[in-house]
Amino acid sequence: MEQTLAGRSALVTGSTSGIGLGIALLYAQAGAKVMLNGFGRPEEIARARAEVGAAMGVAEAPYSAADLSKPEAVRQMVAEAKDALGAVDILVNNAGIQFVSPVDEFPEEKFDAIIAINFTSNFHAIKAALPGMKARGWGRIINVASAHGLVASPNKSAYVAAKHAVVGLTKTVALEIARTPITCNAICPGFVRTPLAEAQVAPLAKKHGVSEETALTDHLLEKQPSKRWIEVEEVAQMALYLCGPGSGGVNGSALSIDGGWTAS
Repeated sequence: MEQTLAGRSALVTGSTSGIGLGIALLYAQAGAKVMLNGFGRPEEIARARAEVGAAMGVAEAPYSAADLSKPEAVRQMVAEAKDALGAVDILVNNAGIQFVSPVDEFPEEKFDAIIAINFTSNFHAIKAALPGMKARGWGRIINVASAHGLVASPNKSAYVAAKHAVVGLTKTVALEIARTPITCNAICPGFVRTPLAEAQVAPLAKKHGVSEETALTDHLLEKQPSKRWIEVEEVAQMALYLCGPGSGGVNGSALSIDGGWTAS
């Protein structure tokens, strides 16, 4: 693979599985040094570290177990990434959690946790990483938002609010750094094929008394006109483009990759 990120260092949050792991792996294959972050079973974390490490040519990728709901832990994670990698040239804020409930029944602790991890952690990570990017004269900040950063769905008040806030933060940071060689953009995926997402199909089929194929196209992907999953690799390729040659003019954008969801 072309080494378009050779000499760069990246911190990717929520990267022990799913979208974050896909981005981390592609960055490593493109020549970057990468630090992982996220929760999971020890064997899953070890497997992710080994996989990304192999792409980097080392035994395992560096890893932070930082709890992103805690501001001090986010700051410490960025400091650890600087120590392990030498710098944080690329920051990908990907970590996120979800909970679904009508707003008048939404558990307050769940709401606060979603806002903290899905949104507020982005602010703390950007604040901690940006001074180093300015000092080195180059940087890329990528916030993984969602189609729900652009449109809403019922029963997802915390997630939708957090992702809309991520898009707003992205635009503000982009304006502040517009005259520097640093960019800040958001990626807004629709439904992405991950184990957690795929696990929703069978219960939907049972609930509606239909086949799993029908449950996928008519219920889970109801708002996604393509009626197919967005693949992790597609999101990773977009994240790679935003760090690669020719991407410097893309700044403050909320880039949809949603099979046409937000086009309607």
